[in-house]
Amino acid sequence: MENDFDDLIAANRRYATSAPRNFDGYAHAGVAVVTCMDSRLQPLEMIGLFLGEAKILRTPGGHVTEDALNGCILGVNLLRVRRILVISHSKCAMASGDDDELARRVTEASGRDASGLEFGADADQESRLRADVKLLAEHPLIAGRARVGGFHYDVDTGLLHQVC
Repeated sequence: MENDFDDLIAANRRYATSAPRNFDGYAHAGVAVVTCMDSRLQPLEMIGLFLGEAKILRTPGGHVTEDALNGCILGVNLLRVRRILVISHSKCAMASGDDDELARRVTEASGRDASGLEFGADADQESRLRADVKLLAEHPLIAGRARVGGFHYDVDTGLLHQVC
């Protein structure tokens, strides 16, 4: 019987023959990245890091959700994170409208009512980025323990620039 995931399981078996082992789970470069789930982004590669060097937290729009905040708190206090980058990006669907517009599009695509869902869409990426950085930088379990910066990634050029 063929499975919808057979191709991925086969790829994993190939990967497992040379997969890195014996990592301890710490962020060896002292870095955590909160960024978007967009498949055009390669968080480690975009900042010149490798497996085992950073904690990567991906959310729609790269926003600091409750889960991302918890991940940053754990990273800073237990996993040697000393710098946190919050990275938005160009051409982000989460900046293309508001939650109502995204819910309408999901309803159209699925045929099911998605009204009332909160995605965190925000067309003002810079203000949202600044607010997310402030949230992290001022959190009592992060403040004074890690530096936090806000960055914007251009998906066309591959360049990252610091916003705040």
